Amino acid sequence: MNSSARDLVVLASRVRYEEKRIMAALERRGCRYEYLDPRTLFVTGGTVRHAGRVVLNREVGHYRAWYAAEALEQAGATVVNTATATHHCGDKWLTSAALLRHGLPTPRTALALTPEAGLEALAEIGYPAVIKPLVGSWGRLVTRVPDEATAVAVLEHVAALPAPQSHVIYAQELVPKADRDIRVAVVGGQVLGATYRRGGDWRTNVARGAVSEPCPVGDGLAKLALAAAEAVGADIAGVDVIEDSEGRLTVLEVNDRVEFRGFESAHGGTGVAEAIADLLITKAET
Repeated sequence: MNSSARDLVVLASRVRYEEKRIMAALERRGCRYEYLDPRTLFVTGGTVRHAGRVVLNREVGHYRAWYAAEALEQAGATVVNTATATHHCGDKWLTSAALLRHGLPTPRTALALTPEAGLEALAEIGYPAVIKPLVGSWGRLVTRVPDEATAVAVLEHVAALPAPQSHVIYAQELVPKADRDIRVAVVGGQVLGATYRRGGDWRTNVARGAVSEPCPVGDGLAKLALAAAEAVGADIAGVDVIEDSEGRLTVLEVNDRVEFRGFESAHGGTGVAEAIADLLITKAET
């Protein structure tokens, strides 16, 4: 494929394993692209400098990714993922609300607008439970609360934080699961595969040392992952699922700027990067 670099932009402030893989996949296809650091991006009078026709949004920071997508779409670009998908995936409550609207299985969840209301919400959900920041990744600041006494201590700490958004409480029931969860990779409406993420910590994030292993994808898991990605409007998604002792599947989160190093390592290939490159080229050609 021959194209102008202005047709396709890769937006990222940090060029990590995933961005390098995607860029390499584009180059193997003869597709020219422009790399753009969002820290240099600005809007004047509704016009965005360096706005390409198709933009892959790989900015790691949620707010910068969301506002960049909004500005680029306003300038007429097609952004992958869209601003709406970025907003919904980056905010855990909006993700939960989207999953619930579409009737998908997800843990009992509460949003409380003050720490005091959060304590009442936790009593209704029941213990053990989990308190999570609305925006965040890699399992950071996710707190397991086994009982009311622990919840009181955690919420007192939250109430003392300076940022008003920190006082909004997002809580979920702690669903019993094995020492692993499942990450399903979805690109362009297709399930590319799945991995088990297994670790010693109850938070099975690869960033926290969890190990990725191949996971078979049955019809039930595939349909659930596709439905979850569709619920938040994500063309590219990492869908996090847990399985209880009876085999029931529950969606925890949908990640829009998904990291896939563990996935590709487990499967011994570059399938995710290749699929993303193909998706971008298809969008650039339409």
